[in-house]
Amino acid sequence: MSTKQLPIGSGFSAASTADEVIAGRDLSGKVAIITGGYSGIGLETARVLAAAGAQVIVPARDMEKARSTASGLAGVTLDSLDLMDPASINAFAARFLATGQALHLLINNAGVMASPLSRDTRGYESQFSTNHLGHFQLTAKLWPALKQAQGARVLSLSSGGHIIAGVDFDDPHFERRAYEPWTAYGQSKTANILFAVELDRRGKSHGVRAFSIHPGSIMTNLARHISAEQIRAFGVLDDEDRPIIDPATGKKTVEQGAATSVWCATSPALGGMGGVYCEDCDIARLATPEPSQPMGIQPRAVDPSEAQRLWQMSVTLTGCIF
Repeated sequence: MSTKQLPIGSGFSAASTADEVIAGRDLSGKVAIITGGYSGIGLETARVLAAAGAQVIVPARDMEKARSTASGLAGVTLDSLDLMDPASINAFAARFLATGQALHLLINNAGVMASPLSRDTRGYESQFSTNHLGHFQLTAKLWPALKQAQGARVLSLSSGGHIIAGVDFDDPHFERRAYEPWTAYGQSKTANILFAVELDRRGKSHGVRAFSIHPGSIMTNLARHISAEQIRAFGVLDDEDRPIIDPATGKKTVEQGAATSVWCATSPALGGMGGVYCEDCDIARLATPEPSQPMGIQPRAVDPSEAQRLWQMSVTLTGCIF
């Protein structure tokens, strides 16, 4: 399989911050929507894009929390959205489309990780529903505004956790197999990458390019379903339970974790490109067995045939057609 997964020498690194990768760039007149932009790396992404002049809209499930963290940021407005509720997604998109604005950046950042088994009202497993299907539907409903921008980018926040599992097309919702939280998380993160591959293929003729992103290992509220013992076992905390910061091994601050999102959203170096998985502010290499190499991307997660298969399944599950 030929690959577009080749680093381009961005000039940035794992230690670069979101402020550094956007330095000197003016986003005045640009509109960005950032799901989950009121916590963790989403909040930092919203802050940095707004500071560069973008109009940033943060849709939130927990409006009380969003008001406490993001309402004071100049250039950021809040709206309500629940990614596990199709009606909520449709209502949010309708409100945005009614403004007549073009959408230049859609950053599908919100997510859940390794949560106990729960299902949405359709019976869909919650991690697959939130991390992938909700964002698939949101992107579909915002498609007219993305095309209107004549140069939009759609970012899907994935994870190195995609290595855990591919998409089980026969039983994505754990109806016939035992539920395992990390397997479900890995499946949803692989889906984020495959979605970007096929979205880019379909969108590039309309000026819409798509990217998937591994931000690194950052201690945020995303880990709320993981026990303290598990977190310690991952080697991300020191003896006093403080986060270890070592960007070379993926352990980053929030400012470093948001850098790849901001770079993918704004870098001119990615002009005319898309459908790639990025980490450490560059396009990632395909993963190899070599322990000395960066994590990279599993080849199955950028397989065009798997991406098309996921797209068709997502259309069937959501009823959404672009």
